Order: sequence, then structure tokens, then C-alpha cells
Amino acid sequence: MLCLTGLPLIFHSEIDSALNPPDWQPANPGGELLSLDDILEKAVSETSGARPVFMSFDTDRPVVNVTTEADPATSGSEFVFNSFDSTSGDIVPPADKGGVVMDFILQLHTDMFLGLPGMLFLGFMGLLFVVAVVSGVVLYAPFMRKLDFGTVRTKQSTRLKWLDYHNLLGVVTVAWVLVVGITGIINTLEDPIVETWKANDLKDLIAAHQTGEVVAAQASLDAAVKQAVATSPDKILQFVAFPGSSYSTNSHYAIFLHGNTPLTEHLITPVLVDAVSGDFVGLREMPWYSKALSLSRPLHFGDYGGLFLKILWAILDVLTIIILVSGLYLWLSRRGRKVVVP
Repeated sequence: MLCLTGLPLIFHSEIDSALNPPDWQPANPGGELLSLDDILEKAVSETSGARPVFMSFDTDRPVVNVTTEADPATSGSEFVFNSFDSTSGDIVPPADKGGVVMDFILQLHTDMFLGLPGMLFLGFMGLLFVVAVVSGVVLYAPFMRKLDFGTVRTKQSTRLKWLDYHNLLGVVTVAWVLVVGITGIINTLEDPIVETWKANDLKDLIAAHQTGEVVAAQASLDAAVKQAVATSPDKILQFVAFPGSSYSTNSHYAIFLHGNTPLTEHLITPVLVDAVSGDFVGLREMPWYSKALSLSRPLHFGDYGGLFLKILWAILDVLTIIILVSGLYLWLSRRGRKVVVP
């Protein structure tokens, strides 16, 4: 199930683009982008002076998303989410939900629609899979002392032929299978890892600089972002949390940066900048377990090296399916069952 659902997920962006072609275009394609301060001003005026909470950015189009809260002092205050064309400041219509097919496959692949219990169950299955691969290598080593590497005994019984195919494909793909298996296990621990990071490192960073009342931001957001990027020149802007939000203090912009390559784009560094003076206050690098999670995502799906790497990942995925099917055949035939395989 994981190999079959993982195959289309390797090409998720290409499939999504084909099934759901974009129907929105920026007002001034290729034109100069508005400043973040201008976008923020438009967002606040659009919601009658509501307090900004978060600002995020689309990765594939010039769109800035701003979340505002009308009355933070009121229990159950509603959040308003607006998207703005950064070439004109116009409100962007809600994105077409689309992607239903790929969303279904992704959900089936990650947790089987069971949430955290489903993720942990698949993680346990992944652990058993890695153990099976390692045990296969241990068994293969003495077996190959009797035969030349790559020998396939096609003229003998069907079972021996498939045993040789199984062993050959297994040893050829073993490194890739272990990488995908181990990164898959790490991915199933995403929720506990993220919650641990929020409860420890992020909380400590915020607590060390927390103040009393929520301040009204006065410093330029663009200048604050430049300050943050200057502290980590190998990273780019991903997300901004404003004073008073759950990801920031009451008096700071929390500016989240991420790596500038497909492999490191999930490595996040939160930077605090004073929302009144615009001065840099501090940052906190991700702990090792969060870095392991961030690096496991692109390694697992092979979507960090362009189309060539995706095709390679797909070929190795198909070979793994053949290995699994041949292993099942060998197990059934050894138990005396009649299994017809060409």
C-alpha cells in the first residue's frame, strides 16, 4: 500500500498542476512587488483595523496571506484570512481546493485517515520493514558465496528463478530502500516532534523575551525581515508571527526563515525582532530531531533534485514493489501452496 500510494506522490506537483491548472494570474506579471508594509497596511484596512496575527507566502505565485483578529480581548474572537496580490495589492480569490485525488492518496499514505494512531502504526510497520531488509542482507551474504553476483537461474524451477530475481533486485536497491524506510519512520513522528519543538525550543525562546501587554507594532516589517535575513544569509523568509500571537512574544516579530534549496527548505530558524525599535533580539536553531524530520521529507519523496531524481525514485519504487511481490510468492510457495507465476 505504501509503495503504490508513494509512486504518484513522487510526482505530486506535476499531477496537481495537470489536474488543477491555475486560473488566477497576478495583475502585473513580472512587475515590481509591493513592500510587506504596504501589504500589511492593506490587510489591516480591509478588516477595519483588526490586529495582524500571521503573514505567510505562497511558494508558486506572488501572493501574500495575512491572518487578522478583530478583537483579541474577546473570547472566541474570529480570525480573518485574506490573500493579496503582491504585484497590485488586490485581494486574491480563494484558491480552488482541487487536488482531491492527491490529497486522498497523501492521507492514505501518511496515516490511513486515522490521525496520529495511524501514523504511529505505519511507523511501526516501517520499522519492521527496515528490520526485514537488514535481515535479508544478512541472509544474502552467505548465499552469494555459492553463486556469482547477479546470477539468475532461469533454466531451473520457477521458484529458484524468482528467488534469484528477489535477491538481485534486493541487493541493488538496498541502500535506497533503507533511506526511504528510515525517513518514512521519522515522518510518522512529525506531530510529536513538532509539538516537542514548540513546547521546548520555541517556548524557551519566547519566554526569554516575553513582556507584559501586547504592543502595537511600529517598526517597519520590511526592515525587520532584512534584519532577520542578515543573521542567516543562507535562509529566506517563510512566515511572520506578529506580537501577541501563539508563535511570538507580546512585543516582537517572530520571523521564520527556511533554507534556500529544495533539500533544506524545511529547515526553519525563528528570529525575534523588536516590533517597536526594529532591533534584532535573538534566534534559535532547530534541534537535531527537528532537523532530522525536515531533511527526511525531501529524501523520502525524492522531490529535491528535479524531474530526473523523481524518475529515479519512481523506478526504484517499482523495483521495490517487484521485490515485495516476489518475496510474498517465495513465502507462499515454501509453505507448500501452489502459486502460479510466469
